[in-house]
Amino acid sequence: MNDILIQNTIAFFEKSFGSAPQKVVLSPGRINIIGEHIDYNDGYVLPAAIDKIICFAFEKNNSNSSKIIAIDLNEAFEIDLKAEIRLSDDVWTNYLRGVIKQLQENGFVFEGFNCVFSSNIPVGSGLSSSAALECGMIFGITALFDLKIKKTDIALLGQKAEHWVGINCGIMDQFSSVHGLENKVIKLDCNTLDFEYHNADFKDYALVLFDSNVKHSLFTSEYNTRRLECEQGLTIIKHHFPQIKSFRDCTEEQLLSIQDQMTPTVFKRVHFVVKEINRVVKACEALDQGNIELLGQLLFEAHYGLSQEYEVSCPELDMLVNNAKTNDFIVGSRLMGGGFGGCTINFIKKGYENEVKNKFSNLYLNTFGIELKFYDVTISNGTRLL
Repeated sequence: MNDILIQNTIAFFEKSFGSAPQKVVLSPGRINIIGEHIDYNDGYVLPAAIDKIICFAFEKNNSNSSKIIAIDLNEAFEIDLKAEIRLSDDVWTNYLRGVIKQLQENGFVFEGFNCVFSSNIPVGSGLSSSAALECGMIFGITALFDLKIKKTDIALLGQKAEHWVGINCGIMDQFSSVHGLENKVIKLDCNTLDFEYHNADFKDYALVLFDSNVKHSLFTSEYNTRRLECEQGLTIIKHHFPQIKSFRDCTEEQLLSIQDQMTPTVFKRVHFVVKEINRVVKACEALDQGNIELLGQLLFEAHYGLSQEYEVSCPELDMLVNNAKTNDFIVGSRLMGGGFGGCTINFIKKGYENEVKNKFSNLYLNTFGIELKFYDVTISNGTRLL
């Protein structure tokens, strides 16, 4: 599937600019096995790059302006590299404007270029197409103009570009897009950016995403509210336990001992965070032991926390996970990504994928009148040159 995407992107570039690209970059989407909403709460997350990608083709154009074409949108824009960079009404262009702005503000010198890109990462499914876009663009400019930017700095620049667009994201998406390795998950400390790889051998289980095909508009406002609620909770924890610097230092027992000092809502939020950080640690142990059944159980627990305590689920996602719990061929399921729609991540016993897909497809259509989509994913390498 990626081979066709790559061929088509290169052919489109040649047709548009009359020359072969000088650099071709592949930048992947990502999944997160466990540790949702923990990246901005200074915990650990467990992401991995996947085999769904954005393919970029680049060439220098020896001018001060860059022309960028989004093949899938059939849209293009030109940016004057000498002019002040501002937000545009064409939202997709802002991620790329943000990238160029961050590179310039950090002292990197480069000239105009031509670029086309195309993607098979489903947008709005929680697979981080925006991080793949940012990191792929930075990687391409870096390669084209020999800028010498380290992988971690590419991720940080991508994150800053997204902040400039107005989405106050953590570092996980960009980091995993850049640092991904085939058949490895990344245990990432979002505080220090220390990371370690763990084997992603899922044994007898296949990784399948169920795309709910819904995206409730609550996400941005609720996301920012959750961050504030967690900050309030952490302030209260630190007041009672001055030795605690972040949620990872806090035990569930400590938290329960000061439950009456918080509003019920703030307590629920931070209770989820403290337990989820612990689940990430347990998930790494389960992977190291090849215990996918235990990993699956942790996923079910994480979903319960996301739904009932962090309250970022929705009826569609809850229905999918509740039915997964009673299915003999699914050992683990939870919502993945920010919530309020998008995908669930599921571990399905190999050989039974089609049976499970058919069952859930019918069930979902009958319940909500919406078609369920499925993505079979494998864990792949991070942003790279072809």
